[in-house]
Amino acid sequence: MKAKLIALLKDEEGQGMVEYGLIIGLVSIAAIAALIALGPKIRDYFNAANNAVTPP
Repeated sequence: MKAKLIALLKDEEGQGMVEYGLIIGLVSIAAIAALIALGPKIRDYFNAANNAVTPP
């Protein structure tokens, strides 16, 4: 029983998944920050494209 518990504590398979989760979280935060910063400019581009296509 003690040997199984020690082996379970030394198991590092889940470590890679945690690292990938942290990377995904940081990339998500960066993407959200970029969208917040560039959102108005992107909206203006879409509005300009919409106005160019829509007849007056």
